[in-house]
Amino acid sequence: QVHLVESGGGSVQTGGSLRLSCAASRYTYSTGCMGWFRQAPGKEREGVAVINFDDRRTYSAYYADSVKGRFTISQEFASHTVDLQMSSLKSEDTAMYYCVVKEDLFCVGSVWRIQSTYDYWGQGTQVTVSS
Repeated sequence: QVHLVESGGGSVQTGGSLRLSCAASRYTYSTGCMGWFRQAPGKEREGVAVINFDDRRTYSAYYADSVKGRFTISQEFASHTVDLQMSSLKSEDTAMYYCVVKEDLFCVGSVWRIQSTYDYWGQGTQVTVSS
């Protein structure tokens, strides 16, 4: 069992920045795909960004079109963490953000957007963007 714990959520004004972090209790495998989903009130959960990794380095990252150029995902194998740097935040970024991890395989193509792809989910951290 892998436990994911998110941190860094909060309230920020439009145009501001936040950095989310997620720590995994462990990695069962040396390869995987880790990242973030979000769910806004009254909306379906959607993929935000994920990144492929192994114990040597990170590989391809995938982003939702709505966050490209504003959000940056990074991952560090040694600390079992994935971070999401969010800039130029908009009110539509307001949501609960969930950390996810898929073990042993990379996320390829559109698979990263599918919730059932992931083995483990965190409890979520709230991000609120207001004007």
